Amino acid sequence: MYSFALRLAAVLCLTAAPSLAALRAGACAVDITPRSFPITVSGNFVVGTAQRADGKLHARAMVLDDGGRPLAIAVIDTLMMSREMLDRVKLTVSLQFGIAPERTLISATHTHSAPPVMGALGTDPDPDYSRFLEEKIAEALGCASKNLVPARAGWTVVNDTEHTNCRRWILRPDRIRKDVFGEPTVRANMHPGNQNPDFLGPSGPVDPGLTVLAFETTSHRPIALLANYSMHYVGAGGNVISPDYYGPFAENVERSLGGGLVAMMSQGTSGDQQWMDYGAPRKIVRAGDYAAALADRVTKAYGAIQFRDQVTLASATTSLRLRRRLADSARLEWARKMVAEMGDRVPKNQQEVYAREQVLIAQEPERELTLQAMRIGEVGIAAFPNEVFAITGLKVKAQSPLEPTFNIELANGAEGYIPPPEQHLLGGYTTWAARTAGLETGAEPKIVDGLLKLLEQVAGKPRRLPVSTPGAYAKAVMAARPVAYWRLNEFEGTKAADASGRNRAATFEGGMALYLEGPPSEAFSAGHTNRAPQFAGGKLRAALEGLKDRYSLELWFSNYLPAGARPITGILFAMGQDRLAIGGTGRLVLSSGQGVVEGTTPIAARTWNHLVFVRDRDAWRVYLNGNQTPEIAGKRLPARPSQVLIAGDDGSPETFEGRIDEVAVFPRALKLPEIVSHYQLAR
Repeated sequence: MYSFALRLAAVLCLTAAPSLAALRAGACAVDITPRSFPITVSGNFVVGTAQRADGKLHARAMVLDDGGRPLAIAVIDTLMMSREMLDRVKLTVSLQFGIAPERTLISATHTHSAPPVMGALGTDPDPDYSRFLEEKIAEALGCASKNLVPARAGWTVVNDTEHTNCRRWILRPDRIRKDVFGEPTVRANMHPGNQNPDFLGPSGPVDPGLTVLAFETTSHRPIALLANYSMHYVGAGGNVISPDYYGPFAENVERSLGGGLVAMMSQGTSGDQQWMDYGAPRKIVRAGDYAAALADRVTKAYGAIQFRDQVTLASATTSLRLRRRLADSARLEWARKMVAEMGDRVPKNQQEVYAREQVLIAQEPERELTLQAMRIGEVGIAAFPNEVFAITGLKVKAQSPLEPTFNIELANGAEGYIPPPEQHLLGGYTTWAARTAGLETGAEPKIVDGLLKLLEQVAGKPRRLPVSTPGAYAKAVMAARPVAYWRLNEFEGTKAADASGRNRAATFEGGMALYLEGPPSEAFSAGHTNRAPQFAGGKLRAALEGLKDRYSLELWFSNYLPAGARPITGILFAMGQDRLAIGGTGRLVLSSGQGVVEGTTPIAARTWNHLVFVRDRDAWRVYLNGNQTPEIAGKRLPARPSQVLIAGDDGSPETFEGRIDEVAVFPRALKLPEIVSHYQLAR
């Protein structure tokens, strides 16, 4: 029996070897619209039925050949496809057309309006359509290989911030919701509704990179165009079969560029991305209009592409086995009882869906994933067999040895959502164990590392270190010789690096989201978006032994919890007996062991503020936003702190809800001119 994993292992050392010769390219699109109706539709919690098609579904493919071993990419208008199904397709293509399985990448557009070809939540696969689709994917790849002609390749990346947003938002701590199992675990959820006061803000960053990889004949006739963008789907509406925006996008680009072009839009890392901006008033966007706008961006970018006759082609694949998160005995007993009561019928609500999912994943506690990286010229492609959050894609792009690199999700299989480990603490349906979200909590970093290793193979050089160039403000803070300086621009892990050079790393604890936008100024990170964590019940802790009775703490903060939400809206930091919080009135409140003092300035929600706390023996002062007059001042007997806790303390549940950035601790009392100067640099 053919074993795909063994074949991968046997050829892995060969597939990564790059070559450089005259390029040929071919492309083809095959209609995969179902031939009869009604038909089951996949993409919702429970099963749906389509009575008609609103647009055609396609399997779009391109094949590249440099005189050595051909390389193929196919993009399919479907929700998702299993690894087992795609392994069969790749074997067929290998036997019939000579394209090796390990050099073939097949991905889903992720339209939520297509017949199911694998089990997903309450929908089972349609066996007849599944067989039909397998044949058509192989047909598209074979057709593309027959269309090979001498070609040139080119690429570009457009920064498109207009058409995608984070759709997963953090709930207020007093608005936590129950999950499908009845437990109060949901601190973050998809689709919060526009300007919903129950939600504080997005739980992750956006990946705005719109990548275009194009091929033309030596006489400049377009052959194929592969675009990549991190946006989940628009939604056709109603019970219809639809290519969503992916099909109209391809048609718009093909009309604009002409010449028999086959255009395709691949799914970027968009597990938490969507077109709508939930921080703005609601608006209606149709898939066709969205597709036209994005196609316009691509066709304009196409004109600036510089094509070349020779490019390096390489591909590398490997397999990775990961555990699933299984229900405990009590939950599994509940699930089995509910499934038994259902009998042979399909689930009719979310609770029945997830009960059945607990039983199904318990029957297969581990899954094998296929990871893949490709190189086309200087372009890197990382293929995830999952639905991936934007932050995960940004990690790969920041560290890939190839620039540019783009990510294709739901490629070579579909093993569900893989939130970063810290996002599991925030809950929501992307963390509820199921076939579509069931991998172990630590799956995401393992997959990222596996893909970066493959990118290193195809590039022939090591991954890059993430770079954040300090701006004028950051340089001034470092020049002031802090004992610790946590810039808080991490996109992974539980440690906050110390930029002071003293190696006093701080530790993230509890609920938080990483790599969100920080204070928007070049003075923080020159040439890069400044990043900051959002605290959602979490804290940052660091040891500070050696501080005497003169010290200062400087930071930037943005409070996301509205005034009046609770008596104290959040503790910004605690050092010894000194504790500074945002009070219920929205003003700063300092507790120093001998009473409480409140400031006079209201802190507007979601605005960045500069804060400096100064301890000068028995006197303390709090400065806000560069004002020369202290916001709070007083005296008491000094204490020597042994640690600092950011966004909370050890004795109160009132953790800070918002973003904190650029935390610096100094072993002296900062002088007023320094404080004002730092603030002015960041304006």
